[in-house]
Amino acid sequence: QVQLVESGGGGSVQAGGSLRLSCAASGLTFSSYAMGWFRQAPGKEREFVASISRYGGTTYYADSVKGRFTISRDNAKNTVYLQMTSLKPEDTAVYYCACGGRIYGSVHQNDYDYWGQGTQVTVSS
Repeated sequence: QVQLVESGGGGSVQAGGSLRLSCAASGLTFSSYAMGWFRQAPGKEREFVASISRYGGTTYYADSVKGRFTISRDNAKNTVYLQMTSLKPEDTAVYYCACGGRIYGSVHQNDYDYWGQGTQVTVSS
């Protein structure tokens, strides 16, 4: 049974601050999957944030987070990370990690097979 468990959210961080999210995977061969982060703000649809290829060589970012967020992975720990810096109030959302079969990752939600439950990120102004 595949499980993705996000952590690192909860509480509140001030605008301009930093936060690192983690997503621990189990029940799968982690290095066989590209990983992605998505987010959903209140009243909005879930949107792509970042993705990383199976071995970390290729990353994609949404324009809204480019230069501020960094996705990385540790295949030995079956974990993917999202380092978020220069946070803005508009980054407030529930953040989800997902895994999918695309080699290089994808910006499309339909390319992901498994999803975590999400972790809340709140950025105060």
